[in-house]
Amino acid sequence: MKIAYIGLGSNLGDRAAQLDDALSQMETANLKILRMSSRYETAPQDVTAQPWFLNMVVEAETRLFPRQLLNVLQRIERDMGRVRRMAKGPRVIDLDLLLYGSAIVQAPELTVPHPRLHERRFVLEPLAELAPGLRHPILRRTMRELLGSVSAQAVRRSTEPRP
Repeated sequence: MKIAYIGLGSNLGDRAAQLDDALSQMETANLKILRMSSRYETAPQDVTAQPWFLNMVVEAETRLFPRQLLNVLQRIERDMGRVRRMAKGPRVIDLDLLLYGSAIVQAPELTVPHPRLHERRFVLEPLAELAPGLRHPILRRTMRELLGSVSAQAVRRSTEPRP
Protein backbone atom coordinates (compact mmCIF):
# COMPACT_ATOMS: atom_id res chain seq x y z
CA MET A 1 0.00 0.00 0.00
CA LYS A 2 1.18 3.50 -0.82
CA ILE A 3 0.27 6.85 0.69
CA ALA A 4 -0.89 9.46 -1.81
CA TYR A 5 -1.81 13.09 -1.25
CA ILE A 6 -4.61 14.36 -3.47
CA GLY A 7 -5.73 17.96 -3.88
CA LEU A 8 -9.42 18.71 -4.39
CA GLY A 9 -10.88 21.97 -5.60
CA SER A 10 -14.17 23.38 -6.87
CA ASN A 11 -15.37 26.85 -7.81
CA LEU A 12 -18.67 26.18 -9.58
CA GLY A 13 -22.06 25.39 -8.07
CA ASP A 14 -22.25 24.11 -4.51
CA ARG A 15 -18.51 23.83 -3.90
CA ALA A 16 -18.81 21.97 -0.60
CA ALA A 17 -21.22 19.44 -2.10
CA GLN A 18 -18.85 18.91 -5.04
CA LEU A 19 -15.99 18.13 -2.64
CA ASP A 20 -18.23 15.79 -0.63
CA ASP A 21 -19.27 13.96 -3.79
CA ALA A 22 -15.67 13.58 -4.95
CA LEU A 23 -14.64 12.26 -1.50
CA SER A 24 -17.43 9.67 -1.64
CA GLN A 25 -16.40 8.54 -5.10
CA MET A 26 -12.74 8.34 -4.09
CA GLU A 27 -13.64 6.06 -1.16
CA THR A 28 -15.24 3.57 -3.54
CA ALA A 29 -12.39 3.67 -6.09
CA ASN A 30 -9.62 1.65 -4.42
CA LEU A 31 -8.69 4.55 -2.16
CA LYS A 32 -8.93 4.63 1.61
CA ILE A 33 -8.99 8.19 2.88
CA LEU A 34 -6.91 8.33 6.04
CA ARG A 35 -7.06 12.04 6.83
CA MET A 36 -8.62 15.21 5.42
CA SER A 37 -7.42 18.77 5.77
CA SER A 38 -9.65 21.67 6.60
CA ARG A 39 -11.28 23.36 3.66
CA TYR A 40 -9.79 26.59 2.39
CA GLU A 41 -11.31 29.36 0.30
CA THR A 42 -8.71 30.45 -2.19
CA ALA A 43 -8.36 33.15 -4.76
CA PRO A 44 -7.97 31.84 -8.31
CA GLN A 45 -4.44 31.84 -9.70
CA ASP A 46 -3.44 32.58 -13.31
CA VAL A 47 -7.02 33.15 -14.60
CA THR A 48 -8.30 35.51 -11.91
CA ALA A 49 -11.69 36.49 -13.41
CA GLN A 50 -13.58 33.56 -11.89
CA PRO A 51 -15.12 32.62 -8.53
CA TRP A 52 -12.98 31.70 -5.54
CA PHE A 53 -12.21 28.03 -5.01
CA LEU A 54 -12.92 25.75 -2.11
CA ASN A 55 -9.83 23.52 -1.72
CA MET A 56 -8.63 20.73 0.50
CA VAL A 57 -6.11 17.87 0.53
CA VAL A 58 -6.62 14.25 1.52
CA GLU A 59 -4.11 11.65 2.57
CA ALA A 60 -5.15 8.32 1.08
CA GLU A 61 -3.89 4.78 1.04
CA THR A 62 -4.02 2.87 -2.24
CA ARG A 63 -2.80 -0.21 -4.04
CA LEU A 64 -3.05 1.62 -7.38
CA PHE A 65 0.07 2.65 -9.25
CA PRO A 66 0.40 6.39 -10.02
CA ARG A 67 -0.97 6.22 -13.59
CA GLN A 68 -3.86 4.01 -12.45
CA LEU A 69 -4.64 6.50 -9.70
CA LEU A 70 -4.53 9.38 -12.19
CA ASN A 71 -7.01 7.51 -14.41
CA VAL A 72 -9.36 6.99 -11.45
CA LEU A 73 -9.19 10.68 -10.51
CA GLN A 74 -9.85 11.77 -14.09
CA ARG A 75 -12.81 9.36 -14.34
CA ILE A 76 -14.31 10.87 -11.17
CA GLU A 77 -13.87 14.36 -12.65
CA ARG A 78 -15.63 13.29 -15.86
CA ASP A 79 -18.43 11.54 -13.96
CA MET A 80 -19.00 14.72 -11.98
CA GLY A 81 -19.34 16.77 -15.16
CA ARG A 82 -15.94 18.39 -15.47
CA VAL A 83 -15.43 19.78 -18.95
CA ARG A 84 -12.03 21.22 -19.82
CA ARG A 85 -13.03 24.29 -21.82
CA MET A 86 -10.26 26.62 -20.73
CA ALA A 87 -6.92 25.88 -19.09
CA LYS A 88 -6.98 26.95 -15.43
CA GLY A 89 -10.57 28.13 -15.82
CA PRO A 90 -13.63 27.51 -13.66
CA ARG A 91 -14.39 23.90 -12.79
CA VAL A 92 -16.95 21.80 -10.99
CA ILE A 93 -14.19 19.61 -9.57
CA ASP A 94 -10.43 19.38 -9.85
CA LEU A 95 -8.55 16.36 -8.49
CA ASP A 96 -4.75 16.50 -8.54
CA LEU A 97 -2.32 13.78 -7.57
CA LEU A 98 0.16 15.83 -5.55
CA LEU A 99 2.45 13.20 -4.04
CA TYR A 100 2.68 9.42 -4.25
CA GLY A 101 4.91 8.16 -1.46
CA SER A 102 8.39 9.39 -2.30
CA ALA A 103 7.97 8.51 -5.98
CA ILE A 104 9.15 10.76 -8.77
CA VAL A 105 7.28 10.25 -12.04
CA GLN A 106 8.08 12.11 -15.27
CA ALA A 107 5.71 11.06 -18.06
CA PRO A 108 3.78 12.99 -20.72
CA GLU A 109 0.47 12.37 -18.93
CA LEU A 110 1.67 12.58 -15.33
CA THR A 111 4.29 14.38 -13.23
CA VAL A 112 4.71 13.49 -9.57
CA PRO A 113 5.25 15.38 -7.39
CA HIS A 114 2.78 17.79 -8.94
CA PRO A 115 4.95 20.26 -10.90
CA ARG A 116 3.50 23.42 -9.30
CA LEU A 117 2.90 22.07 -5.80
CA HIS A 118 5.68 24.22 -4.33
CA GLU A 119 4.26 27.40 -5.91
CA ARG A 120 0.65 27.08 -4.76
CA ARG A 121 -0.45 28.16 -1.31
CA PHE A 122 -3.92 26.66 -1.93
CA VAL A 123 -2.19 23.27 -2.01
CA LEU A 124 0.56 23.86 0.53
CA GLU A 125 -1.70 25.27 3.27
CA PRO A 126 -3.86 22.11 3.56
CA LEU A 127 -0.89 19.82 2.85
CA ALA A 128 1.16 21.44 5.61
CA GLU A 129 -1.84 21.08 7.92
CA LEU A 130 -1.82 17.30 7.34
CA ALA A 131 1.91 16.64 7.05
CA PRO A 132 4.03 19.67 7.98
CA GLY A 133 7.27 17.65 8.15
CA LEU A 134 6.70 15.76 4.89
CA ARG A 135 9.55 16.43 2.48
CA HIS A 136 9.15 17.21 -1.19
CA PRO A 137 10.92 14.30 -2.96
CA ILE A 138 12.84 16.60 -5.32
CA LEU A 139 13.27 19.89 -3.45
CA ARG A 140 13.92 18.11 -0.11
CA ARG A 141 12.14 20.91 1.78
CA THR A 142 9.26 20.24 4.16
CA MET A 143 5.71 21.31 3.36
CA ARG A 144 5.96 23.87 6.19
CA GLU A 145 9.15 25.33 4.67
CA LEU A 146 7.59 25.48 1.20
CA LEU A 147 4.49 27.16 2.60
CA GLY A 148 6.62 29.99 3.97
CA SER A 149 7.67 30.99 0.45
CA VAL A 150 4.10 31.49 -0.91
CA SER A 151 2.51 33.53 1.87
CA ALA A 152 1.33 36.35 -0.42
CA GLN A 153 -1.38 34.24 -2.10
CA ALA A 154 -4.92 34.78 -0.73
CA VAL A 155 -6.10 31.74 1.23
CA ARG A 156 -8.43 31.58 4.23
CA ARG A 157 -9.73 28.62 6.21
CA SER A 158 -13.35 28.00 5.29
CA THR A 159 -16.14 27.98 7.84
CA GLU A 160 -18.02 25.39 5.79
CA PRO A 161 -18.09 22.13 7.74
CA ARG A 162 -16.30 19.00 6.59
CA PRO A 163 -18.35 15.85 6.03
